[in-house]
Amino acid sequence: MNAIKNITIGHTKRLCRPVGLTVLANLINIVPFCLSIEAVRIVFNTFDGSGRPLDTVRLWYIFGVMACYMIVMALAERASYRSNFRGAYEMSASGRLSLAEHLRKLSLGFLSQRDPGDLSSMLITDFSMAETGISHHLPQLMGAVVMPVLAFASLIWIDWRMAVAMFAALPLALFILWVSTSVQKKLSGSQVQAKINAGSRFEEYLQGIRVVKAYNLLGAHFDRLRDAFAELRRACIRQEAQLGPFVLLSIALVRAGLTLMVLCGTYLLLSGDLSLPIFILFLVVGSRVFDPLTSALTNFAEFRYFSIAGGRILTLMDEPEMRGELQSPVTGDICFEHVSFAYRDKEVLHDVSITLSKNSLTALVGPSGSGKSTVMKLCARFYDPQKGRVFFGDLPMDKINPESLMSHISMVFQDVYLFQDTVRNNIRFGKAGATDDEIIVAAQKACCHDFIMQLPQGYDTMIGEGGCTLSGGEKQRISIARAVLKDAQVILLDEATASLDPENEVEMQKAIDTLIKGRTVITIAHKLKTIMNANRIIVLDDGQVKEQGTHDELIRVDGLYARLWKIQESTSGWNL
Repeated sequence: MNAIKNITIGHTKRLCRPVGLTVLANLINIVPFCLSIEAVRIVFNTFDGSGRPLDTVRLWYIFGVMACYMIVMALAERASYRSNFRGAYEMSASGRLSLAEHLRKLSLGFLSQRDPGDLSSMLITDFSMAETGISHHLPQLMGAVVMPVLAFASLIWIDWRMAVAMFAALPLALFILWVSTSVQKKLSGSQVQAKINAGSRFEEYLQGIRVVKAYNLLGAHFDRLRDAFAELRRACIRQEAQLGPFVLLSIALVRAGLTLMVLCGTYLLLSGDLSLPIFILFLVVGSRVFDPLTSALTNFAEFRYFSIAGGRILTLMDEPEMRGELQSPVTGDICFEHVSFAYRDKEVLHDVSITLSKNSLTALVGPSGSGKSTVMKLCARFYDPQKGRVFFGDLPMDKINPESLMSHISMVFQDVYLFQDTVRNNIRFGKAGATDDEIIVAAQKACCHDFIMQLPQGYDTMIGEGGCTLSGGEKQRISIARAVLKDAQVILLDEATASLDPENEVEMQKAIDTLIKGRTVITIAHKLKTIMNANRIIVLDDGQVKEQGTHDELIRVDGLYARLWKIQESTSGWNL
């Protein structure tokens, strides 16, 4: 039952209709053979020497029933087919969307520990395997299991000796498959892992193709990809080689039931304890019962493989989402109270207590690795701290609904990601129901309307994946337009101008000045001149708060901030 739950991604009730229709189709398939037996019996009675005339009326009746059967069979097969495949594809489509939505609600801490190739494989490959299992294998397997049970229950009333002989070897075949399940689980798990690793390495290869070309990382210098594919090949061969004998032996034992039945029937016929029509009936039913069962056993190893894929999806779906029931205030102070935070085993914030005041500009400065980005991510509740608490207004962030919180926060990061869509739709991510006029106004405020209008199709120009068809400054200004359109009261800025050329930096600064007016702004500053007028500057070093104050106050203290300022002042006139 656990395997069935895995393959159906927890929706076992969806199997009732497909399995029922498959069993019905299998049962209907027996009808023509039973009618053929009756026709043989009529003809046999005519030529048995008794002198009885051929019952043509009954033969025509059988012909009429078989004609009707063809129509019924077509309808039953069509219903079974539609139910199997439509249910599988609908489950797969809705399941992928549900998993994607679930991933969005997980903490970045969990996602950062997972291989992106693993998650991609789960969304595409694992769901495809579950889809195949539901549409092709599971209903057939269930139908193949139900058929022998129904056949045995029916045939035992006709002749229990023949029925027992027919199914005598079946329990032994099922026992062998049960013994092989531990081996199957181990081998299938290894194959799934090998496939995930191969997918991850290939994704890594494609994403780093520029580095591969630039440094000529060919042949022996890129063994990771070659080794991953070689391990996948070995895992596939191991599974087939080690599971094949179990499956083949089980199939042979199932087929042996037919042989035992023939031997038993021959003995009973010779002794006069069995009539020929009954013997033919068992031959026909036996061939129809064992054929689907043999096909199901042939795919049993693959069935286990599908079960593991479905189990991986269920495990991920069971990961706890970020919780919170309270509605977020529109704005408020963001307070850290004795906050400590670690990425895995490395603690990057140590007992931090700070207040980021509402309706003001607060700048976070410090050397690389000092914890600035972590503070920013905690402000957006991308993570929850391991120790201490973060408050938004007077509410603990871990009690606020994440969706409600994010509706009042806009973020502009240095590393901008744009989707493979039109410029218009990329800006509309800031507000799903925005009108075209609102999008244009936001673009004008973000100083990107002019360059958008120079694109081939203006706002309807398609952007390459990740924004690869635009320059860094253009991508940054579109991200500002998103934030302007969202019109949130809290703005998080990860020094969006740090890597831009002077011309783009001027345009970006104009856009940012428009964005932050009258809002609560928290910015990470690398260029200290850009935050001289900040209401408060918080200086971090080694995960701790070293200094706080305005620019003038910190210069007078002559501490870390003053030292960073002097370094930047002394290098500002350098030329290459």
